[in-house]
Amino acid sequence: MPSDTSESITSPTTGYLALLRNREFAGLYAGFTLTVAASTLSGFALGTLVDHQTGSPFLTAVSMYGATFATVLGALTLMSVADGNRPRRTLVVLHSVSLVGVAAQAVPGLPLAARFGLLLVLGFLQSLGTGTRMGLLAEVVPASAYALARSLMNITSGGMAVIGYAIGAVLLRYLSPQGVFVTATVLTGAGLIVVSATVREHSIRLTRRPGLRQTWTANVALFSHSGRRALLLNLWVPNGLIVGCEALFISYAPEHAGALLAAGSAGMLLGDLTVGRLLTAEQRRRYAFALRLLLAAPYLLFATHPPLSLATAAVFIASAGFAATLPLQEQLLALTPDPVRGQVQGVESAGRMTWQGIGAAIAGGAAQYVTPAATITAVAATSVALTVVSRPFVARAHTVRDETVSA
Repeated sequence: MPSDTSESITSPTTGYLALLRNREFAGLYAGFTLTVAASTLSGFALGTLVDHQTGSPFLTAVSMYGATFATVLGALTLMSVADGNRPRRTLVVLHSVSLVGVAAQAVPGLPLAARFGLLLVLGFLQSLGTGTRMGLLAEVVPASAYALARSLMNITSGGMAVIGYAIGAVLLRYLSPQGVFVTATVLTGAGLIVVSATVREHSIRLTRRPGLRQTWTANVALFSHSGRRALLLNLWVPNGLIVGCEALFISYAPEHAGALLAAGSAGMLLGDLTVGRLLTAEQRRRYAFALRLLLAAPYLLFATHPPLSLATAAVFIASAGFAATLPLQEQLLALTPDPVRGQVQGVESAGRMTWQGIGAAIAGGAAQYVTPAATITAVAATSVALTVVSRPFVARAHTVRDETVSA
């Protein structure tokens, strides 16, 4: 069922505490929280390790967001498993394999080529896990509470990133990157235990066997719908470019990268809390364009090489604009038939994460030739331009479902 966006987001029956009283949602939420914390710690540790070993802005940026490149492989090949047989079992298996991959990063002396290979494997698994988790989310919460549930998960993602980057910076003062990888492994294992103990099995939404053909059929129908296509591109490209700016923080200010990353995560948390909890669905749609502009515009200040305090404030303010994803996600859900909502949400997440990797690669590559500050400014300006140019296409996205996607 599509989200009932006419219901007030402040309804006492759909508050955050009411959601957390749902045992299954609480389990999905806790597993997601632990996974984000582990991913943040391992990404920061790997970025620091690569920066120390190579001094390359490109390799450092790619090491922090390289896993996102492989998410597109999941979206193009096996994402239909998100709506297929035994979604709980699928999620548990993906968690288990991810646990092994994170633990492998803790092996001392592991070659960088092997570490980047692990990034690709983990990114592929993450994309399938996200699709499965979001498909289950739409099953375990009422349709009217879906936007609030996504808001809470977005807020938590920002909050755990703040904590993760702060803790990661502290841990790296006393531990090697391998020690931080061990901590991430423990968190990943805890997430696996929580999901296994709380989430039950749900119905199979697909009428066909999941696999490559089913995935491609649904994806072709997905992108043939102009409304969904416009929403997906706006969820992916402008955001990914700004993540490219963030990927240069270690190169821009090595001693203060943790503070800049934490400020970005804190701004994202504030934006998601405000937009998801305090605004109605109509208000979210109305402010979506302004939020997308806010996401990029403050980064233009980096052209002036601002002092650290001003740069941190600009990053914090800009990151509130990530909340523009919520109204776009609501519109996408309203355009998606029930049988493939897990796959479509997985494709949305995978594309968004892939563009984070592309943005990091673009920014890191440019920073090999010009300064990180100049690169940040240019990438942010490109994001602003794309947001402005694409506005008419997003405005024309309607809420009439195309049921052929489930055929």
